[in-house]
Amino acid sequence: MTTDQNLMLYTKLAGFRLVVVANRFGCDSDFSRELHDRLIEGLEAAIARILVIMELERSVLAGEDEFSAYRLEGEMEIFGGFAINLLDELEIDCDTHEYRINGGSWINALTADCGGVDIAYPKLVGLTEAELGPLAPIVREITMETGIPVRAALIVQSWQ
Repeated sequence: MTTDQNLMLYTKLAGFRLVVVANRFGCDSDFSRELHDRLIEGLEAAIARILVIMELERSVLAGEDEFSAYRLEGEMEIFGGFAINLLDELEIDCDTHEYRINGGSWINALTADCGGVDIAYPKLVGLTEAELGPLAPIVREITMETGIPVRAALIVQSWQ
């Protein structure tokens, strides 16, 4: 991305943050307020990343630091995989048959008994637009305008 694109992305993210903060005042439940708070945190994290990228771009252009170009490349790669999770996050390692929820400890998905071996991973179930309430159109627009996915899903244990 160029400096102009990053500045535009920064502006969009800051604008969305203001929209979410203003929208939070109309929340009628603790759950809705928590979703808004998490989206605000996610937008602030994205803004912070963009500011770091912009600073590294300035450093590369000015030739101030010989490692800035490498750091910039790494930051751009990290930002390319950036996503905002409003609720649960599930990581699955298919090689070891383990998973972890919300960055916690790894849990083995293998179970064995006299009937054989079973692998049971939990699943993510996305919130509906009705459950997201007034955040639904904002989340959709953030993803469309910035390319940053906003995920709102809950963990469901498949063996229950």
